[in-house]
Amino acid sequence: MFTHEIQSHILVVHFQENLTMPTLDVQLQQIIEDSIDKGNTQCIINLADVQYANSSGIGILMRILAKFRNAQGEVILANPSSHLQKLLIITKLSAIFTITHTLEEALQHFKA
Repeated sequence: MFTHEIQSHILVVHFQENLTMPTLDVQLQQIIEDSIDKGNTQCIINLADVQYANSSGIGILMRILAKFRNAQGEVILANPSSHLQKLLIITKLSAIFTITHTLEEALQHFKA
């Protein structure tokens, strides 16, 4: 489950459950494509309500990152739990993603 909004031409996706989905949600995929088509090539994934992710969930994050980077954009992960932070370090994804502690930090990063 997720919600989304556009803030200052930045797509913000708020995941509201653990990332264990086997594939990228069709609705989310369409939202991402629409955002990119409109020139919004920056994305923040708010993980405040996510406590756990499995390999499928990590794959979803990677697919989102690939879509935005292919459009010369970027993705920031905001508010990861301590479990997710450890998982991102173990998988070396902390070197690929920009990670912030808050949604506000992520928004400021794009505005800088």
